[in-house]
Amino acid sequence: MASVAEVRAAVDAALQQVTEGQAAIQAAREKLGEAQQSLAAALDGSANDAVGAAHASLAQADQQLEECLGATLMAVEQAQTYTATL
Repeated sequence: MASVAEVRAAVDAALQQVTEGQAAIQAAREKLGEAQQSLAAALDGSANDAVGAAHASLAQADQQLEECLGATLMAVEQAQTYTATL
């Protein structure tokens, strides 16, 4: 059976990995934002349905990444709550 200190250390290590994942999610959201701006500039004035669909897909991807980030924040909170009770 692991000691309290070992459990806390393992949780801290996992939370560090979550933090790294959160940074990657933020970076992905920034890149998607840049891609949206580039696409908008390149296709300015186009009324083609595919252009609208591309914009909508990028917006959906950004929304899903935002939700993913929120889920990671909740996971961190729950893990910290647990270790506080040890």
